[in-house]
Amino acid sequence: MIDADRAAPSPEVLRAFGVGESTPEPLPGGRGLTWRAGAVVLRPHDGAAETDWRSGVLTALAHTREFRTPRPVATREGSWRADRWEAWEWLPGAHADETRVEDVIRAGDAFHRAVAGLARPGFLGGPGTSDDSDRTGDRDGNAWSRADRMAWGERPMPRDPSLDRLVAAFRPVQAPSQLVHGDLLGNVLFADGRPPAVIDWPPYWRPAGLGAAIAAVDAVCWHAVPLVRLEGLGDGVAEWRQLLVRALAFRVATLHQLGVWDAAAAELHRPVIDALV
Repeated sequence: MIDADRAAPSPEVLRAFGVGESTPEPLPGGRGLTWRAGAVVLRPHDGAAETDWRSGVLTALAHTREFRTPRPVATREGSWRADRWEAWEWLPGAHADETRVEDVIRAGDAFHRAVAGLARPGFLGGPGTSDDSDRTGDRDGNAWSRADRMAWGERPMPRDPSLDRLVAAFRPVQAPSQLVHGDLLGNVLFADGRPPAVIDWPPYWRPAGLGAAIAAVDAVCWHAVPLVRLEGLGDGVAEWRQLLVRALAFRVATLHQLGVWDAAAAELHRPVIDALV
């Protein structure tokens, strides 16, 4: 029986995005939900508000020598969505290995500088948007978004010894918030002679250094980067230690939300928690 969430885009969707003659092929990563058809990458969209906003931003965002992004692909009718799918320009490149964490963080920093002046979008909620309540609209059922809000004291944390230790280490963060990319490490592509490509942007409204902090804890916890490198990865980032604590709390809370936090996961993360608290 085929998992409907992992099924390839239909011929109707391919035709809508102008690649009806192509046979879709699954791409690695993307939780097994991403497909390539010719020069287009298709993935399930994240809700109308977020998808249309992100596509509008990235269709016009100026690239630099330090980073680029894929451009969104509209349907023949001019929409950014067809059925449950969105589409993006396919960019050649290879994902970074553990030796290129600094390069990922540099590309993320350049991306964050480029989007620093953008206003907080309404689907993220909060002051200055159409939603000032403790809700996230389309994102309320998203495990990552719930965990992000937990890591910043906007939702209650699950009770867990690892999270209890991290929460006890929370201190106020003074750095201003802006739009950030919340999953850089697996979403920067490198190709010879071209700027790094920042892809699959999950937007959050947090201090800019959080993107680097999440990449750093991911590298140490999941990609065998030595723990002694953790501090140096944030060279020049204000409040780096506290951002690392929040980033790790975000990752642990996400695993809780996904139902995959267990004794093995706790043991894997314990050395980093010990170092931070």
